[in-house]
Amino acid sequence: MQLKKYLIISFCALVIFVPAGSAQSKEETRQLAREILKQLVEINTTDSVGNVTTAAEAMAKRVRDAGVSDNDIVVEGPNDRKKNLVVRFHGTGKRKPVLFIGHLDVVEARREDWTTDPFQFIEKDGYFYGRGTQDMKEGDAILVANFIRLKKEGFLPDRDFILALTADEEGGNYNGIQWLVAHHRDWIDAEYSINLDGVAESQKGHPSLFNIDVSEKVYADFTLETTNPGGHSSVPRHDNAIYSLAAALTRLQAFSFPLKLNDVSRKYLEYSARRAEGQRSADLLAAAKIPPDPQAVERLSQDPNYNSVLRTTCVATMLSGGHAPNALPQAARANVNCRIFPGEEPDEVRKTLVGVIADPQVSVRFVEQHAADGRVVVPVSVPPSPSSAELMSAVEKIVSKMWPGVPVIPDMSQGASDSTFLRLGGIPSYVFSGVFLDSDDVRAHGRDERIRATSFDEGVEFMYQLIRELAAK
Repeated sequence: MQLKKYLIISFCALVIFVPAGSAQSKEETRQLAREILKQLVEINTTDSVGNVTTAAEAMAKRVRDAGVSDNDIVVEGPNDRKKNLVVRFHGTGKRKPVLFIGHLDVVEARREDWTTDPFQFIEKDGYFYGRGTQDMKEGDAILVANFIRLKKEGFLPDRDFILALTADEEGGNYNGIQWLVAHHRDWIDAEYSINLDGVAESQKGHPSLFNIDVSEKVYADFTLETTNPGGHSSVPRHDNAIYSLAAALTRLQAFSFPLKLNDVSRKYLEYSARRAEGQRSADLLAAAKIPPDPQAVERLSQDPNYNSVLRTTCVATMLSGGHAPNALPQAARANVNCRIFPGEEPDEVRKTLVGVIADPQVSVRFVEQHAADGRVVVPVSVPPSPSSAELMSAVEKIVSKMWPGVPVIPDMSQGASDSTFLRLGGIPSYVFSGVFLDSDDVRAHGRDERIRATSFDEGVEFMYQLIRELAAK
């Protein structure tokens, strides 16, 4: 890090005497984490009008006010609104660092869509409401609160711990992790990364499954577009651009990509079978076999969650067409969002879409994503992170202590996260969280996003124990 150019925060690497009463208790950390979550929710960090830099600077002030010097904190990025926070907690250097990451940005939220103000933190009926409470300002708050607690304890691990809270995971041209890997790898270089952009599963408030995502699907958007000369609406034509696009989307709706399984998803099905009952349990086991049972796969595919585990998925997410109410449409277009199974090439998915649509008048093209330096980012297949015996052992030890009987399962995420950029950069990354969400109440990216207050508190304590376990000599 260039100490003269950037703002840096330092956690002292020396063993220091901690006077009685100065260390931060578990209860104080719980309350601090809640205060930080409230602060972050009420800072709008959307791509359209928000400011990630404001949130990054607020978290920098938090750790600085906890007694940290300026020598090991960076608030920097390629855009004034999209700066990232990097904090290094120094250890003895006996082992390579561990990187902890979270994103500060959130998806858009309109007040008229919510029953509350999405950018006001509200505690009601045992839940915290607000944009980012599930995705993923709760993880950011947990990390900052625990780094502060460790600082006040005079904690000296045998390795450095690095915290990176970044921009544009949800979209935009200034993805923070991608920028850090490309331009400041030395700031975040680590043996592996822990990404809190995950959730553990519960049923009606009772923890049931602890997922660790070691792999994830590849995100890709495609534009379907058809054009037409148009004309006056009083003289309709059969070759209407909107009708052509609608027919193409109807064919896509009826199509399912072929079954795909790998070692990670197969093990997930086997573990899931142990928690299921009756026909569902039998189907999960039958689908995990080599070769899988086609009838079991067909039944599981009716469940959106399992369907997304079993194959690449593509779905229409945005639609536009026409230019005037009294004119035949000259163009119609749709955005189709695909989550591509690891190992499947994005261009092959595009070719499949062309074949399914079966209409030369409807074009299919990638929606280009651009890096901060203007380069076009082409979706690529991302290899899974290798198994980490150290991390799995540490997680299993703490989970068994905090939530006895809850299995820890390596998983493949149906979504996408910043771990993609780390894996491509050669840093293994594992996505999970000690925060449990009810499987029927996942509201990330949706209206009235919320998190159970007790689950959040348990997540704070889980991460504290995990960090200390990973520092064990």
